[in-house]
Amino acid sequence: MPTVSRKGKAMPSSPIRKLVPFAEEAERSGKKVFYLNIGQPDIHTPEVAQQAIKQADIPVLAYSHSAGFASLRSGLSRYYHGKNLPVSSEEIIVTTGGSEALLFTFGSAMDEGDEVIIP
Repeated sequence: MPTVSRKGKAMPSSPIRKLVPFAEEAERSGKKVFYLNIGQPDIHTPEVAQQAIKQADIPVLAYSHSAGFASLRSGLSRYYHGKNLPVSSEEIIVTTGGSEALLFTFGSAMDEGDEVIIP
């Protein structure tokens, strides 16, 4: 009979799963909760994007470049230059979700032991 490995038995539960009851309680009390951990957007997909997907003839929907499409990063660079924020496309990383963006942000700005105060 199959058994769970020692490593599997010792694995701690997901910290995100521990937060779910708190998020659900906040929602019950009328607060808006943003679930950044599960990749479910809370905005409607634009019709133009839905149509592009329906019309695309792509046999395999592959992952994009790990830092984001070069054309998008270049466009973002131009946008920020226009806002007087000189950032090169090589300094821009496009993430696939809010959790990844927050992880990169905190990881690049904080050291172990630093504290974050969230009002």
